[in-house]
Amino acid sequence: MPDILMPKLSDSMEQGTILSWLKATGEVVEIGDEILEIETDKSTVTYAAESAGILETLVAEGASIAVGEPIGRIGKDAAVPAPDALEGEPQEITESASDSNTPAESSTADVTPLAAAPVAAIVNGAARRSPATPLARRTAVVYGLTIDDIPGTGPLGRITRGDVLKRAGVDACEAPALPVARRAIEPRRPERATAVAASPAAGLPPGSARQQPSRLQQLIARRMTETKATVPHFQVQTEVVMDAAISLRTELKSLAGEGDAVPSFNDMIIKAAALALREHPLANGSYQDEEFVLHAQINVGMAVAADDALVVPTIFDAAGKSLGQIAHETRALAARVRSNEISPTELEGGTFTVSNLGMFGMTAITPVINAPQAAILGVGVLRETLARVEGQIVDRTLLTLTLSCDHRILYGADASRFLARIRELLETPLRLAL
Repeated sequence: MPDILMPKLSDSMEQGTILSWLKATGEVVEIGDEILEIETDKSTVTYAAESAGILETLVAEGASIAVGEPIGRIGKDAAVPAPDALEGEPQEITESASDSNTPAESSTADVTPLAAAPVAAIVNGAARRSPATPLARRTAVVYGLTIDDIPGTGPLGRITRGDVLKRAGVDACEAPALPVARRAIEPRRPERATAVAASPAAGLPPGSARQQPSRLQQLIARRMTETKATVPHFQVQTEVVMDAAISLRTELKSLAGEGDAVPSFNDMIIKAAALALREHPLANGSYQDEEFVLHAQINVGMAVAADDALVVPTIFDAAGKSLGQIAHETRALAARVRSNEISPTELEGGTFTVSNLGMFGMTAITPVINAPQAAILGVGVLRETLARVEGQIVDRTLLTLTLSCDHRILYGADASRFLARIRELLETPLRLAL
């Protein structure tokens, strides 16, 4: 009976949490059937069966298990008919002549044949459902839709959250994020926030509370502490005149057709950073084991604020993609992060990160490096100012960019030239289309 082991779903994963079993003990599963949802240190992943048989769950929902430890089993049970035997003509049940004490002529006369469909219902516990992601099923419930009536566009016709939202007439980028599966099982865990009575032992004022961070929040806290303690940070900062970029985006909006993703200013910044990284390979490198590692591919991470944490999906080969491709990809990645559909592979492999707080009205940000990357770019808000140009007072729209650097691989002059190149590309934005 093969064990189901907690899989290693990302390079940094050390343990996973069982969010929900999609199949129950005793149910028949086929290869490829989705059997459980696992919360990793970066995302929620649906795990599919790698063998066929009868499922036995070993770990309760809500439990956190180390990678490689058994969480369930899939075995064979002779008492349950094989699926192939349940299809086709109704099967007749008879007794062996050697074991029967009744006349042979009555051996089958009073036995009612079992049709395939009722037996299948007994074996599987229910009729086979349409293939759909767990999040798609929860979304269908929210919008009052029947999942079986929705055509699927995913692999092998699988119904996705996007398919449900399309049927509901809701834009995927504007749809509110659903609570992830762990919300449904939180009553089985200790309360995340517990009021603490005021006492000298507790050391808290009346009405204060202790809150248990999620596993992702704990991971972020640990990594940020390690990075600040072990990586010597320094920052360089510049102001970018964004008037030409604003004009270009206005023109792109007027030319965009239905379904086209108009590049945002953040998309322009990602593209500009990627092109500058191509010219400054140290900024696209890492300091590891007392060596400079210069990465062959330019993969720009984009910080996205999720429900209770910061998630950084990756735009792979960003320098080789057009501005339009980046715009489509960033919107899709952000939507998957907020709907908790992002996959571990979409969160790996970043060589540089852009963190933008401009949408919150922040003038500037000095972010912490996403180790082992050499640098991270902080982006502030667009702000209108007055400037003196050739003796005239003119309107200007400025943007503050702050580059946090690992001083072991990037020095002040290197970082300044790299950031200046990003500024130059944004101030002459037609170069981003070349």
